[in-house]
Amino acid sequence: MWYEKHTVQAQLRHRFPQLADPSTYYGFRFCHQLDFSTSGALCVALNKAAAGQAYRCFKDRTVTKAYLALVRGWVEKETQTLDFSIGKNSSEGKTHMMCIEGTEGCENPKPCQTELLVLEYGLYDGDSVTKVLLKPLTGRTHQLRVHCSAIGHPIVGDFTYSLGADDTPYRMMLHAHLLHIPLEPEPLHVSAGDPFFSTLDPKWLPQRSLRTLTATVEALLEQRVEEDRKIKEEKKERARREEERRKGHREQRIEKESEEQRKQCQEWLSEWAGD
Repeated sequence: MWYEKHTVQAQLRHRFPQLADPSTYYGFRFCHQLDFSTSGALCVALNKAAAGQAYRCFKDRTVTKAYLALVRGWVEKETQTLDFSIGKNSSEGKTHMMCIEGTEGCENPKPCQTELLVLEYGLYDGDSVTKVLLKPLTGRTHQLRVHCSAIGHPIVGDFTYSLGADDTPYRMMLHAHLLHIPLEPEPLHVSAGDPFFSTLDPKWLPQRSLRTLTATVEALLEQRVEEDRKIKEEKKERARREEERRKGHREQRIEKESEEQRKQCQEWLSEWAGD
């Protein structure tokens, strides 16, 4: 099938055959995933050690990711946190989809959070749309697509979650713009340029801008740096308290041992005096 040939790993193997690793399942060490129709930044590790370090960052949720999207309609609330729990849809004909808690057939919903910031209002092919920056705080399958659909603003061109109705756009308008992984000794920072410009797609006509992408991303990264600083300080404080606790236990043990030794010496002295 065509979708089995036009994959990221097929393109990587074609362009960078020297980087392929036949010992891995996909031939490359992918540190995370993007939906089939999503463009943008994707992290691929070149060796096992790098993959392990990146994986720990994703697991500990210290990675900063930000996506650009065009969504249907004009989003009134300029900044908001979407916190719908998401589970797998078990309804007939929808088993390839996810759904929010409370939907009929929704199985095993788990808490999910996405921060949404409005960047611009405009038109796409004559219809009202909003350009937004999406920051997932969790990593559930199809999370951004499901959350946007849940608030009544599905992503433009999302064929699946429009149930096949939104089939006119040439692609789904979701793009992984920013990826920041706090690796040691140097963090990995990748930015994939904004593809939603009128020069690239004349059907997109921005009308009113609320904030620039550059300033928004800078603020997001500054927030991440501050959060990381607080986390490190909290870890240091916990380590200091743990060391004090252990030191206190050692001192108590030494004091107890010294008291026992003193008593034993007194007993010996008493015995010697009796002799």
